[in-house]
Amino acid sequence: MRIAIEHETYYGFNRPAQYSIQYLRLTPRADGSQIVQQWSLSTAGRLTAWTDGFGNLTHVSVQEGTHSETPVIVRGVVETIDTAGVVPADDGLPPVMFLRESRFTHVDDAIRALALPIAERAEDEGPIAALHALMMTIHEALSYRPGSTHVETGAAEALAQGVGVCQDHAHLFIAGCRVLGVPARYVSGYLLPSEGESVATHAWAEAFVDDLGWISFDAANNVSATEAYVRLAVAADYAGAAPIRGMRSGGGEENMSVRVNVLKDGQ
Repeated sequence: MRIAIEHETYYGFNRPAQYSIQYLRLTPRADGSQIVQQWSLSTAGRLTAWTDGFGNLTHVSVQEGTHSETPVIVRGVVETIDTAGVVPADDGLPPVMFLRESRFTHVDDAIRALALPIAERAEDEGPIAALHALMMTIHEALSYRPGSTHVETGAAEALAQGVGVCQDHAHLFIAGCRVLGVPARYVSGYLLPSEGESVATHAWAEAFVDDLGWISFDAANNVSATEAYVRLAVAADYAGAAPIRGMRSGGGEENMSVRVNVLKDGQ
């Protein structure tokens, strides 16, 4: 499937800023599940490309001098391949590094209680069945409600509230995998919406299964990734895979506007 993406983000300031720097993880990964056919990333700043420790193609944008707006504009076309949720690529990252706890995936007693019954069943049912059971359990335990959490919300806090967004579902799934002893990581990207759904960036998780590889689990939608998914970045949690993170000097209060359009190419 060919998916066309437009993603525009504008940061406006009520007072002039003197310096802005942003880390941009907005270029799709090259792997066996997708082929980047066209892609452009533009900002008002000076762009420097580099590859981070997770293998994500990242850009640093530095905007110097007085400015009242910082735009980030992405456009491109990605051909996706349905791999039944399995990422058929050796990305060079040792799975064991994704067993460690991270800032947003801290395991508390409630998460342990949620995942332990599944861990006890894993020996009989096998890892894949256990991971699907974990995904369904999280989907039922955490209702999807836009605006109910924020980017600093961790898995434990979201579970305590009983509501969250895709970022929280991904973090909670990863935390549950810690209880199962399964390596798991966070994925940021785009999802082609179904009719009537709103469009935004998306997040899900991947768990590593021996002799198979990384398998995707989108607990927000209770499915594994299909050809409707475009992968941007992977990391231990949101902090390392966020599409945009930055800081600035001056500028006063900030207002942000975002427009995301994800369509089948040609529509």
